Amino acid sequence: MRLYAVKQWISDRVELTTLIAALLVAASIWGFVSVAGEVVEGDTKGFDAEILVSLRNPADASDPLGPRWAEEFGRDMTAFGGTGALVLITVFTAGFLWMQGNRRSMLLVLAAIGSGFLMSQLLKYGFDRPRPSLVPHGSFVYTASFPSGHAMMSAITYLTLAILVARVQTQRRVRAFLISVAVFLTVLVGVSRVYLGVHWPSDVLAGWTAGAAWAVGWWMIARWLESRGAVEPEATAADDFDANRPAPRSPTI
Repeated sequence: MRLYAVKQWISDRVELTTLIAALLVAASIWGFVSVAGEVVEGDTKGFDAEILVSLRNPADASDPLGPRWAEEFGRDMTAFGGTGALVLITVFTAGFLWMQGNRRSMLLVLAAIGSGFLMSQLLKYGFDRPRPSLVPHGSFVYTASFPSGHAMMSAITYLTLAILVARVQTQRRVRAFLISVAVFLTVLVGVSRVYLGVHWPSDVLAGWTAGAAWAVGWWMIARWLESRGAVEPEATAADDFDANRPAPRSPTI
């Protein structure tokens, strides 16, 4: 009986989606702290080196596994996490929200991604981990290694844009599509960084967890601001995939 009362008290005060989001943020932060702790103590060296070397030709460490087009594809994918690409995508999405009349949501998007970029740079500066030197780099790099800026910023940018833009979409399938694409691109960007030899796998794992925590955290901020009328309300999602399909006509006799 007491357990039911506690459950009822929580359900009366906290929405299920908000509770799940809070758990995701907590899990992501725990994941980042765990990986960071292992990195600082040097416990990821064997794991990182094994994966990095396994993606190279045993006879030539400068040659990533697979045909030449696979290496070119890796460079194409890593470009999706580059600063230039993320800035353009953010600006285009902000313009979309502006034209839709969701101007406060637009400001929220810009604040979330701008502050995320600052956090990424501060973390890199704080940990100051050297880049991998086991294999030649397949892409030019000029910052510290931990966490992966491409992995973290792609997670922050794509997930934040998908989650916050999905708020103003009425169809559930559109929301699911946006978030699925964001997750897919984020994974591809992170994998490409390891494949090109410019990041340790633990750098990418840390970037993913930090970026996910940041994106979901800003979604929670959006919900909080919405409850106070500071941003546009979330659109009501349609449950039926065919909600917009006209009803069939009655047969004529």
